[in-house]
Amino acid sequence: MAFARFSLRKAVTAVLGAGTALLTWTAVTAPPATAQTLPPRTAPAGTALDRQALARTLGAVVDAGMYGTYSSVRDTRERWQGAAGVADVRTKRPVTPGMLQRVGSISKTFTAVAVLQQVARGRVDLDAPIGRYLPDLVPGPRGQAVTVRMLLNHTSGIGDYILGAFPSLAQGSPASLDENRFRTARPEELARIGLNAPATGEPGKVWSYSNTNYVIAGLLLEKVTGTDAATYITREVIRKAGLKDTVIPRTPFIPGPHSKMYESLYGLIDPPRDYSVYDGSWYSTAGAVVSTMSDLNTFYRTLLSGHLLGQRELAEMQRTVPVTDENGNVVIRYGLGIYAQNMPCGQFWGHDGAVFGAGTFSLSSPDGARQVSLGINLMKYQRIDENGNVEEHPIDLALGTHILQALCGPSTPTTLTRLPFTPFPTESLAAKTR
Repeated sequence: MAFARFSLRKAVTAVLGAGTALLTWTAVTAPPATAQTLPPRTAPAGTALDRQALARTLGAVVDAGMYGTYSSVRDTRERWQGAAGVADVRTKRPVTPGMLQRVGSISKTFTAVAVLQQVARGRVDLDAPIGRYLPDLVPGPRGQAVTVRMLLNHTSGIGDYILGAFPSLAQGSPASLDENRFRTARPEELARIGLNAPATGEPGKVWSYSNTNYVIAGLLLEKVTGTDAATYITREVIRKAGLKDTVIPRTPFIPGPHSKMYESLYGLIDPPRDYSVYDGSWYSTAGAVVSTMSDLNTFYRTLLSGHLLGQRELAEMQRTVPVTDENGNVVIRYGLGIYAQNMPCGQFWGHDGAVFGAGTFSLSSPDGARQVSLGINLMKYQRIDENGNVEEHPIDLALGTHILQALCGPSTPTTLTRLPFTPFPTESLAAKTR
């Protein structure tokens, strides 16, 4: 038993120490192409929702081993919400569809919208060097080489701050994760950790996901607006989108009904530990938003229909670079805080994200008519094999099947053994390229 535990720690350490996706599910590099605006593809809006199939496929996620999950699906004016499983494994308190969730990197879309609003007002130039705005934070040649656009589309080459902020993870231990639970981190501190980390490539040459990019984007927002980033995003993005249950908490506590959020860390934390109470300053403008699945659908529908950004700024947001797997296949196309993913029934826009213990996924058709937002309350439930590869888990197939049913409806096969798309694409890309 002791030998098995040592082998597990060694395997997990190899994965975490390689720079894995921790607060979000992304840490993969891929060669970029010239930024492009994707042509519209039609998703099956107007197709009646199969409520029984949605409930069945969501329940199958729990049958596969997930503690609890909640989903909100929309097709034009028709809506469905569902939940399955438990919010607390000890008390068996059930999850409900309207629970608040830390949505992790979906926050990046909110931050990108706020920055693009400054572009519209002439305060920020997307292709200007970040050193023009934050010369003390990003000085010298790097500050002149990295542009605002590179921060927002993850081609800056700046490393992630996660392993520097939680150093024990590189040794396969959650100790620093627990130590920082009630400690407040300043965004400048997180940004400097990332800036001091090894570069992932030359600016503009390689796509490499880094939370540091969006911490710096938040500091840029504060510099040009003279307003605290959370305050600005709340007033100019969250409120203008009409979101009633979306907040950026100022304390470690989620302000409303929510599930516990269980982190397994690939089996190192056994049994999985609840991290629903956590100081959100560690997530900063890269991942601190708390929302509901219904609010996320409203947010992306409002954004894609042009009510948060002007036509020019929305087009810039949807200029993308391709992100490929190890075989060169394009899995997603990343824009400015949003990505496009192709499904069998069309192209969808959105983002996925995670914090310790919770994962969220949101996709919308280009017109915002067909949507799904889904949350889960157990993270890194997979195991790692002796070669350091993250093994597929039945939960993965079940989650993908529900997402496919939500977006593509009647065209979804009753039984799937392999998915025709990559669910939670950033996580999967990270796992396959470590």
